[in-house]
Amino acid sequence: MGQGNMTTLAEFLLLGLSTSPALQPLLFAAVLTSYLATLLGNAFLVTLILLDIRLHRPMYHLLTHLALLDVSYVSTTVPQALAHMLVQRRALPFARCGAQLYIALSLGITETFLLASMAVDRYLAVCRPLHYAAIMTPSLCGVLAGGAWALGFLLSVPNAAAALRLPYCLGHPPIDHFFCELPAVLRVACTDTAPNRALVYAMGVPILLGPFGCILASYSLILATALRLPSARSRRKALSTCGAHLAVVGLFYGTVTAMYLRPKGPSPAGHPKLTAVFYIVVTPLLNPLIYSLRNKDVHRAARYAAARIQGLRASGTES
Repeated sequence: MGQGNMTTLAEFLLLGLSTSPALQPLLFAAVLTSYLATLLGNAFLVTLILLDIRLHRPMYHLLTHLALLDVSYVSTTVPQALAHMLVQRRALPFARCGAQLYIALSLGITETFLLASMAVDRYLAVCRPLHYAAIMTPSLCGVLAGGAWALGFLLSVPNAAAALRLPYCLGHPPIDHFFCELPAVLRVACTDTAPNRALVYAMGVPILLGPFGCILASYSLILATALRLPSARSRRKALSTCGAHLAVVGLFYGTVTAMYLRPKGPSPAGHPKLTAVFYIVVTPLLNPLIYSLRNKDVHRAARYAAARIQGLRASGTES
């Protein structure tokens, strides 16, 4: 890397979400609003789960980890993207770019295993209700959540290390993205990245499809069990807690597959950035809404919390 026109880079340049100065204020306001709403929505959901003893169940314990993961995801990428909208030279030191690439990739892998763990929890709740409490103990729930985090940060090491060992030429083109994402960084390397792309597929296919297969198997068994129930009401009750999880799975897998496992070839201008905006900005914003809108337990917890706050205000006014 120290010969010819190759050197150890001090920094990467990023193009950001848009190169149009006229769009920057609008993009800044939209992304900042989404970021703050994501933080508040996930913090509200986690607070409800922690404070209401009726939500101290495995499903909500895993949901807490999903909310914390979403907050970590947006906090790893969005603040830097916002800062770059305020300056003309959007530079990121090599070490920070590498750290961002590794952490973002790790969190994405963690989510695949966390979503699979949530599907297993729903399978046990619907298909093995009499044994659910004995099987899905707090210790097992902790193992599933902790295992998802550990696997995420372990399995991302080969791809991140391989990408950061590549030579990057002096005067290479800017990264056409708003953060250091693995496919975007590989596109500016000044060497053949075919081995790196093969590694992405070799590890990405089992990492994505393994947990996805677990999710499909869980929901196939759930559906089979629900169809055997005697009444429409019991079937709706059995499936009521599954809809939110399926919506989150669809959002996550649809966008990540479009980014990492799409066939090689030219893509429409801005396609990678638009896809990344969806799963970095939009999905973490929607997840707490999806889990809250049609969840009666969360509704009850929110009403109870509101009543307590109102009672405390009333007692404070009287005193």
